[in-house]
Amino acid sequence: MTVPGTAQRSLAGKTLFITGASRGIGKAIALRAAQDGANVVIAARTAKPHPKLPGTIDSAAAEIEAAGGKALPCLVNVRFEKMIRDAIKRAMAAFGSIDILVNNASAIQLTQTLETPLRRFDLVHNVNVRATFLCSQLCLPYLQSSCNPHILILAPPINFDPYWFAKHLPYTMSKYGMSMCTLGLSHEFAGAGVAVNALWPRTGIATSAVANLLGGDRVMRRCRKPEIVADAAYAIVTRPARSCTGNFFIDDEVLASEGVRDFSPYAVDPSVEDLEPDFFF
Repeated sequence: MTVPGTAQRSLAGKTLFITGASRGIGKAIALRAAQDGANVVIAARTAKPHPKLPGTIDSAAAEIEAAGGKALPCLVNVRFEKMIRDAIKRAMAAFGSIDILVNNASAIQLTQTLETPLRRFDLVHNVNVRATFLCSQLCLPYLQSSCNPHILILAPPINFDPYWFAKHLPYTMSKYGMSMCTLGLSHEFAGAGVAVNALWPRTGIATSAVANLLGGDRVMRRCRKPEIVADAAYAIVTRPARSCTGNFFIDDEVLASEGVRDFSPYAVDPSVEDLEPDFFF
């Protein structure tokens, strides 16, 4: 979808390092950047086809290049520092810069305290909080050399309603850990001109997580497509970094500020009016 306010902006020649970019929201962000001729580092862990999850790093790379971008597929499990470091080295060798980091990779665990194995608690915190911090830490030396550097974190505004903590404490803690990374990094690196913002969808987004974990087709019909998050992400990371940092953005609010008035093209089923709200609303 053409977003009016972004028509004169471009990511041509910019390099985006996107975690979890082999499918879903991460891939949608990559494809939107590719339309401008951007370079995309696909830092994801699916190298071989998965029986339940669509896409691999190589299939995503093919789509990105077909859309007009340049792709570097990198096998990365964000739980492992060496894999991230190796992907960054490959990115610098291939493209010479990292201009935008998108911390998109995330693990989900919708269980309460007594039903949460410690290994699953560790997983969501390692993938969501630790990896967001680590990827940011490792990319920042390169981002600071960019003329308009951005870190975008897929994390919600912090909502201290106890409902969200009682509902699924481990997951809520981990997502708010990502939100705290946004808050802290944005202030720490404001003087260096690195923008750090969070982005979160107002509604459920039609991804494999919804299809496999959150209700299947019934819920999918009440969701929006990943492209709404991708268009909002594009609008954010093409803004001047020094005047756009420390924000907790909501996807449709970003697009409304860019002149979008009709959101029906983003709906999975435009006939559905009662859209599924995302977590933390």
